[in-house]
Amino acid sequence: MQVKCVICDNIEGIDDYSLQAKRLRNRRIHMYLCKTCYERIDEKTKARHKSGNFRLYREKKRKNDLI
Repeated sequence: MQVKCVICDNIEGIDDYSLQAKRLRNRRIHMYLCKTCYERIDEKTKARHKSGNFRLYREKKRKNDLI
């Protein structure tokens, strides 16, 4: 299966029966990143984690008084 990186537009081939290929076929919102782009984003994200400027905005869970 041929896939295209969404950042650098590099076309690569992956195994047709791999888990990643299955996810790309069945769920169109999944994006493919080539190895170099993935590693670059991974390094920058880890650096932001260490600096303390990285925040995940998750929904606050509400207590259900009925239970």
